[in-house]
Formats: sequence, C-alpha cells, structure tokens
Amino acid sequence: MIDAVFFDLDGTLADTCPDMARTVNEMRKRRGLAPLTEAHVRPHVSRGARGMILAAFEVTGEDPAFAAMRDEFLEIYGANLCIGTRLFPGMEALLDRLDRSGIPWGVVTNKFERFARPVVEALVGNRAAIIVGGDTCARAKPHPDPLLHAARVIGVEPKRALYVGDDERDVQAARAAGMHVVVAGYGYLGDGAPPSQWKSDAVLESPAALDAWIRNARKRSAAGVEQ
Repeated sequence: MIDAVFFDLDGTLADTCPDMARTVNEMRKRRGLAPLTEAHVRPHVSRGARGMILAAFEVTGEDPAFAAMRDEFLEIYGANLCIGTRLFPGMEALLDRLDRSGIPWGVVTNKFERFARPVVEALVGNRAAIIVGGDTCARAKPHPDPLLHAARVIGVEPKRALYVGDDERDVQAARAAGMHVVVAGYGYLGDGAPPSQWKSDAVLESPAALDAWIRNARKRSAAGVEQ
C-alpha cells in the first residue's frame, strides 16, 4: 500500500531549470561569456550548484576555484528562487488528488533547505506535510537518511511510502530506505546511464502517469496483490 508520497524537487515536482540557468548565465555575464541555453544545462540541474558549475564552466568540485564559484552561485540563486520555476504540467492535479484522498505528501531534495522551503511554499503554499533539504540531515541522498527522516516525521512505515525522483541517486536512496520508487521520466535525468537501468519500480513520463500508477498500486494492495 502507498500511504505517503515523497517527491524530489528539481526535475520531479517542479521545473526549476529556468532559474538555475538564469543563475549560471549571470555568472557568465560577469565574466564576459555568452549565455547558455536552458537545454545545455538542463541535464545537470538535479546535481545542484556542482552540476551547474560543471555544465557552465567545466569546473569540477576538485578545482581550487570551485568553492568561491559555488558560493557565488548560491548567492545569486538565493535572490532569484522562483521567477521562472513552475510545477510540471499535471502536477497540481496530482497533488489535489493526493490531498482529496488523504495521502500525505512531502518533498525530499538535496537542495539546501533554506532554498527548498521558499520554492515549495511559493509553488504550493503550506500543503506539503514535510520538506527535507540536503542539509536537514547529517547525510544527503544517496544515503537513505533524509527519506527515513521524512517517513518518521509524518508517521509512515518506509515500506508503505513512495519516492519519486529523476536522478539515479534518488533510486539508490529509496532502495536503501526500503521504499517504493519510481523515476520521473519527464525530469532532468542527467547524462549517465539511462533510467531503465536504475532498477526503479517504473519510469513514468508525466505526472498524470504517476497519478495512475499510484492509484493502481493502491488498488492492487487493497485487493491483496503484493507490490
């Protein structure tokens, strides 16, 4: 039975790429560089500041310049959190149905909580049962700690929860937490192995397909069919 649903934020609940791209392009402007298209940086959004800096400047976390560039990224992004960011099409309808069905839902992301919370609240108000950021627990995904923390706070057994994400680390975290897990095939997905190889329960191409999967999973469980 699916008694709770947790969403990753970037590339799963919301399309945050416009504001993340705006941030690195402001950094490029300061350096006299031409702007990049959203399509260029889109696959890297789920990797946060590290992924965006790599995509925009080919600077890795081991580079001496990285720490200062990360701080610059976070400062710019923090002032432009929800300008172009939107829920993915169909997500509002899914959240409405979860609310009507009495199924609590929340957000578990590696984005720092001080950024994640205002973004989520700008998009959906105070509807989320919990918001867990990348710095809420001692360890972020792919460790299971944030998901286990979310389940504990809202009072649901991990095996009765579903996690939805668009990065292989999301699947790894959910599996380690003992949760059901599906991939948001409409999300950013990165540039590594394809989602079909991530060993999730399903890869779903829209929030509407996710809605149908959840309803079917609950029907199957109610009928006594093991998930």
